[in-house]
Amino acid sequence: MTDLRFDEKGLMPAVIQDNVTNEILMVAWVNEEAFELMKSTGYTHFWSRSRQKLWKKGEESGHVQEIVSIQTDCDADTLLVRVRQTGPACHTGSPSCFYETLYGSLDETMDIIPELGRILKDRLDNPREGSYTCVLYSDENKMYKKVVEEAGEFVLALKDKDEDAAAWELADLIYHVMVAVKKSGLPMEKVYEKLAERKK
Repeated sequence: MTDLRFDEKGLMPAVIQDNVTNEILMVAWVNEEAFELMKSTGYTHFWSRSRQKLWKKGEESGHVQEIVSIQTDCDADTLLVRVRQTGPACHTGSPSCFYETLYGSLDETMDIIPELGRILKDRLDNPREGSYTCVLYSDENKMYKKVVEEAGEFVLALKDKDEDAAAWELADLIYHVMVAVKKSGLPMEKVYEKLAERKK
């Protein structure tokens, strides 16, 4: 295993990422003891620079992070930790600590995927009158037919080499697939496992 390079204070940053959505949840500091605790317990542990002590994420809130994988960068001085997050990662109640946009726009990024996923879950748990998503949830035949319909329309748009139409239809397809996946409860981890088998 690569020898990790802690700084002069015995610390290194750890980037914490959601294992399903790839959403960056938070950044914290890790010393060697915290790193060993992560490996031995399977949950994130950090070093608090302000309190000068070790802490387990979620030890008070219950919003623990179960570790799926730990990687290091090419310099071995930063960790990337993918986790199954329980509850919100941020102390503010936000799903991620990175919720403020200082420059540019998130419109052309994958930020919409986890955001839309949370909205779809909320519609499933708390149905709203007039919500198209709730209409689909209440009529499984319609929900499944829309997936097939949107897939066909996406392929036809590609065949016609119509980029705008293809983008629109793919967005429709992704949305309707996400609705069906959320309703069925299919774990995306299972899907990723099957995708991994295609790395040939």
